[in-house]
Amino acid sequence: MTALHPIAGIRLISAERLASDPLQTFAANHSGGVEFRILKQSIVHMALVVRDYDEAIEFYTKTLHFTLIEDTYQAEQDKRWVVVAPPGSDGATLLLARASNPEQQAFIGNQTGGRVFLFLNTDDFWRDYDEMIERGVKFVRKPKTESYGIVAVFEDLYGNLWDLLQLNSS
Repeated sequence: MTALHPIAGIRLISAERLASDPLQTFAANHSGGVEFRILKQSIVHMALVVRDYDEAIEFYTKTLHFTLIEDTYQAEQDKRWVVVAPPGSDGATLLLARASNPEQQAFIGNQTGGRVFLFLNTDDFWRDYDEMIERGVKFVRKPKTESYGIVAVFEDLYGNLWDLLQLNSS
């Protein structure tokens, strides 16, 4: 059951409906009042500006063992939709976006002004660290045990900084 509160202009929802759907939140409605509505969002892709699609695919799939999820040419925009993800991941993916102008090219390898940009979590830090060293990945900060787990910082092929980390299980 829903009803409009006579003074506040808020749509009231029964306790039964609210209890059956805890993912409800307040939202402004078109008449100026406020109502509950279901809100579920997630980050699906993160764009990573690259110089060249193929060299980026090579690095992410061969060096980091990411999975190439999609590589589709979009003729109307003369670009490719290239999506990669870490092995076994069911979370956000990377959209490899080729820089299309000088302004974008200036940010290749420095999308976050020198800060760590992305965080690659693993179930076995030392396995992945050793493999990455063997494949020539450049680590700029050595492995360190922190309160949250083990972490080391590496660069991708363009110089963007990543954390390789294994979070504590607790």
